[in-house]
Amino acid sequence: MNIYDRRNISMMMDLYELTMANGYFLSENQDTRVAFDVFFRRNPDGGGFSIFAGLEQIAEYLLGMHFEKEDIEYLRSLGQFDPSFLDYLSDFCFSGDLYAFPEGTIMYPGEPVITVVAPLVEAQLVETEILAQVNHQSLIATKAQRIVRSARGRDVSDFGARRAHNNDAAIYGARAAFIGGVKGTATVSAGEYFGVPVGGTMAHSFIMFYQDEFTAFRKFASIYPDNCILLVDTYDVLKQGVPDAIRVFAEMRDKGIKSRNYGIRIDSGDLAYLTRRSREMLDQAGFTDAKIVISNSLDEYTIKSILDQGGAVDSFGVGERLITSRSEPVFGAVFKLCAVDENGSFAPRIKISDSVEKITNPGLKDVYRIYDRQGHAIADLITESGEDVDLTKPYRFVDPLEPWKVREFSDCSGKLLQKPVIKGGELVQKLPSVRNIQKLVRDQLDGEIWPEEQRFENPHRHYVDMSPRYYEMKMDLLANGGRSK
Repeated sequence: MNIYDRRNISMMMDLYELTMANGYFLSENQDTRVAFDVFFRRNPDGGGFSIFAGLEQIAEYLLGMHFEKEDIEYLRSLGQFDPSFLDYLSDFCFSGDLYAFPEGTIMYPGEPVITVVAPLVEAQLVETEILAQVNHQSLIATKAQRIVRSARGRDVSDFGARRAHNNDAAIYGARAAFIGGVKGTATVSAGEYFGVPVGGTMAHSFIMFYQDEFTAFRKFASIYPDNCILLVDTYDVLKQGVPDAIRVFAEMRDKGIKSRNYGIRIDSGDLAYLTRRSREMLDQAGFTDAKIVISNSLDEYTIKSILDQGGAVDSFGVGERLITSRSEPVFGAVFKLCAVDENGSFAPRIKISDSVEKITNPGLKDVYRIYDRQGHAIADLITESGEDVDLTKPYRFVDPLEPWKVREFSDCSGKLLQKPVIKGGELVQKLPSVRNIQKLVRDQLDGEIWPEEQRFENPHRHYVDMSPRYYEMKMDLLANGGRSK
């Protein structure tokens, strides 16, 4: 289901996108083809990698981009735009190209995960929405993966909708969290729109409505015997909640009701201690297969601490610290001009800065992931677009952080990461389901990405190298103040 069929978000852009586009239009540069790269500068939370997410929504946005009559009249009311430019917008549709890594690709700072090649006005207008999708979904997918890894094979579910920054953040955050590896979400619309598995238990209000906790538990079990996870911390976990849950489970057992999914959830207190004691009580009563689910302000650090203390947990419901990426809520991807069509060929452009990290990588380029014989990703390689990369023999490369060292890839293979998604305003590839995107993430982390890069503390740096030809081109531009010789 395409959510954008229900509303037009083409106006979701910074005003300066429109004022710049108006300027280009009036200077008769609107048809000049340009290229913009999307890249980010730093992994969140000090991690070793990030996860690319949001491509499906970007493609849908570009393919459906248009301006309604009401939009044009609003822009006219601002008094900043030439009437001929507004007439142009009235018939607007995206006619450019979109190249991108497959959604779910493990990505690293400095490499172009998306490249837009389009007429200048079109390329300028799409910046804000592209960055909004990439920055939000990549951030949440990356955070979710960290939380999933901290759970050590136990299930993690997204419980974050009510603490998300708004409904869109909840829905797309649930999608991104699933890409990052969570089992499912409590957000129903994410299940409807994207096929993310949905699930949930009960709230304290259900228990408080009834005259006592046992009555509430019994009522819930009679309605949902196959999904009977009882919330036991409304009053007293160990003195009342768990004993009442055990009484209900015993009644179910005596009636011959075999539940496929039953257990308790604890949402407050010392979760390490309470889960250990609850596990002992459940086991002693013969309910060794009853699950223990915990929630309440969890993230990768609290989960690790609880498990390190011997917490007996089968599943985690993670809310606010996942859906907002509370520890680091900004991803920081940017959209930068990298090339301009001059007389039929693209001339590179570079942004120069006193801050080295803000110097951009110029020109149209290819990105390869380099693998050793065992299939481990040892580096990424940036080259000029179309440059021959022969890995059948030792291949010299440049580490831009240590360019004086002579290094080479030997006995390696390479995979081109950027692929065409939209050409001439038309979709040219079938976009995968979120389940397949999640699988891509899992396959990379299980088989390609070194465990050393997946550490929370001091992860190994993944090298993003350059071909000698590309590196020399960049250095020549820097030496000449950003212009080609």
